Amino acid sequence: MQSGKPVCNSAHWSCVLCGVLLVGMLLPASVAGARAAETRAVDAAAILEHFVDDVVTMSGRFEQSLVDADDQVVETSEGTFDIRRPGQFRWSYTTPYEQLLVADGLNVWSYDVDLAQVTVKPQSEVLPSTPALLLGGAKNVLDDFEIVDSFEDRGTNWVRLVPRDQDSGFNRVELGFTDDVLTRMIFSDNLEQTTLVAMHDVSVNEAMDSSLFQFSPPEGVDVVGVPVKPDETP
Repeated sequence: MQSGKPVCNSAHWSCVLCGVLLVGMLLPASVAGARAAETRAVDAAAILEHFVDDVVTMSGRFEQSLVDADDQVVETSEGTFDIRRPGQFRWSYTTPYEQLLVADGLNVWSYDVDLAQVTVKPQSEVLPSTPALLLGGAKNVLDDFEIVDSFEDRGTNWVRLVPRDQDSGFNRVELGFTDDVLTRMIFSDNLEQTTLVAMHDVSVNEAMDSSLFQFSPPEGVDVVGVPVKPDETP
């Protein structure tokens, strides 16, 4: 049965992750607001290189809000995340709706519990030039983005990037690092919506069970799409 919750369109596949992934916590730290405060320049390249080269796994919990073009909160959600590079992540929403997003290295699986529906797409089609690629991509992931700004504000080092692919669906990504750990993310899309994500209790480079990044559709659910197999090229 169709629920009353918003449904992401194809351009917003990653809005499920970072729905694609508070307002009182995040807005004061947003890049737009930070420019009104006293800031100092930071070495964006060094920050990103450390994040991409030295962080293999990340896990924690998140709070996420989707804000529309009129600065109105459209949706808030929270849950947990697990990331293992390259190419694997698990983004689990617990409220307000139970939803699971799993990238297993070949495919991205989206399981909507309320709708009893699973959508699967090849990662090579879904992730390029998206915020999700920055989180779980390989070491060459930065080739798909351009650094346009960076600064420190209230203990958080901010880096602003834009995708080189103008058709990516997102026009700006802002990452906030506290004590060298990713704790804030802001994504602005081509529909003038902004996704705000706060990450808490973040653990870095701890061992993870491989089963976190495996997914099999539960019995009885509808499956939309055909997964890529290991011996196939999407």
